[in-house]
Amino acid sequence: MSPSHPEPRTAPPSRAPRRRPFAGLTRANLVRELGAGVTLLAIAVPLNIGYAQIAGLPPTAGLYALVVPSIVFALTASSRQLVASPDAAASALVASSIGGLAVAGSADYATMALAQAIICGVVFVLAAVFRLGFLASFLSKPVLVGFIGGLALDILVSQIAKMLGVPIDSSAEFVEKLAELAENLGEADVWSAVIAIASVLVLVVGRRIARLVPWALVVLVLSTIAVVVLDLDGAGVDVLGEVPAGPPVLTWPILDWATWFALVPSALALVLVTIAEGLLVARAYAERNGYRDEPDRDLFAFGLGNLAAGATGGYVIGASASRTAAVDLAGSRTQLPAVVAAVGTLLLLIFGTAVLADIPSPAIGAVVAVAVAPLLGFREFAQLWRTTRFEFWIAVVCFAATLFIGAIPGILVAFVLALVNLARRAARPALDVLAADGEPADSLLDPAPKGSVTAPGVVVVRLAAPLFFANAASFADAARRAVTDASEPVHHLVLDCEAITDLDVTGAEAFASLRAWLREHDVALSMSRMRPGVRAGFERFGLLEGVEVHETNRAALAAAATAATSAPAPLAPDDEEDAHGRSHR
Repeated sequence: MSPSHPEPRTAPPSRAPRRRPFAGLTRANLVRELGAGVTLLAIAVPLNIGYAQIAGLPPTAGLYALVVPSIVFALTASSRQLVASPDAAASALVASSIGGLAVAGSADYATMALAQAIICGVVFVLAAVFRLGFLASFLSKPVLVGFIGGLALDILVSQIAKMLGVPIDSSAEFVEKLAELAENLGEADVWSAVIAIASVLVLVVGRRIARLVPWALVVLVLSTIAVVVLDLDGAGVDVLGEVPAGPPVLTWPILDWATWFALVPSALALVLVTIAEGLLVARAYAERNGYRDEPDRDLFAFGLGNLAAGATGGYVIGASASRTAAVDLAGSRTQLPAVVAAVGTLLLLIFGTAVLADIPSPAIGAVVAVAVAPLLGFREFAQLWRTTRFEFWIAVVCFAATLFIGAIPGILVAFVLALVNLARRAARPALDVLAADGEPADSLLDPAPKGSVTAPGVVVVRLAAPLFFANAASFADAARRAVTDASEPVHHLVLDCEAITDLDVTGAEAFASLRAWLREHDVALSMSRMRPGVRAGFERFGLLEGVEVHETNRAALAAAATAATSAPAPLAPDDEEDAHGRSHR
């Protein structure tokens, strides 16, 4: 064997540390990571119980989702900190999508939640295989702010009803729930309201005093003690009730094919939201703390985690930004806290479910309401209003659509608005006349451009985008305006192609039309600074016949000047006007 053969074998070790489980874990930070795991456990258990109720599922579904799925994700993800768990937005999507197919709390409903998680798992795995991690950047911030804000307000209405002890149909649409809440407000329970108000105060004030204290757990413990000591259950305060003991067991949803297919759209929506939000959170923490994340590998981890959730009695898991922030604040830089929380939840399921029975529902509602309130996005809406009104209104439309049409139609509206926003920006890329020093001198997108020229009789135009269907027409029109609106006669147009990265059929047709128009008006055309791949595209469409291509703008200007001096003497002014159809006097 030649000595060159071992080289490929020794190249991969630089990647190995990123792929081993618990990357970043050392003896020096072991105690800190274990402590962060206890913190995560104290935060996750109350929230998952509340989120399961939002989803219309029993508390065990939320707790089961903390065990096997969390371990699977922790062992396979590239992100060292991202916490995978059911969250508020996903839970609301589950309720709105399955609520139209089965009654919340029924066996069929729970079975569909398992199937939905499995479908999500398959979609995540396919997304990883086909390397679709780039979709994380597709749904813009305004779209996400509006969509998640709408879901948050819908959730808050249900939680306020729970906090006040007012009966409403949590599976109803937003307007119906709001009407029910207003109609039944007279039935509010005083003790429930007292527990809720006290819980909110403890959560809000406590976080400002000591952020590392798991105030959600403190609230549930204290409120449960109050319920037991004062017998508030008998006084009308609703409690969680008996939670079945035992670890999660392997299962598989048995449904007809029509039901499986009916769950696909909602699963796609859940995956899209997780990709858009979760991968961005993972990237942000990786950049902040100096390690590398692999989006496609994290998609694969989400896939395996959701398959595990569907096979062990949980429901869809996504990325939890709030819990990721909590473990980061606790100093964690590995996935060990997720495993610690999973083990702690398993012990609770086996030995401690009896202590959950007397947890008051108003306290659970308060915990969820305080966790969800930041998702309303008031700060983000205000920032959008100050900075870009168009994107502000995109967020408002997404918000309203999610509230008044529903979560699934809301994500479709969000998707369409993302396309509209993308198309709007693509249709109007930067398109400038360059000055002699190469800097933009005049934007051709302005309603009244200054008519700048780069050199006497020469205009250099730069398109800062691919030349494709979305901007082809605006490019050709702007290039014509650069000639017709110039402050002096133009005999040469140079297209600076440095920023053109691609060319499609529509772009090629627009360019051919522009070239023909320039010939009719006796304006020469040349190109400069073309990328090899783009030049090959222009040649493939036959667009460079008779067109000079230069390495630099300076070379193009020199060639244009030489061509102008060697051209025949100009006609008399009157003849020139007749020949070109315009006066140059």
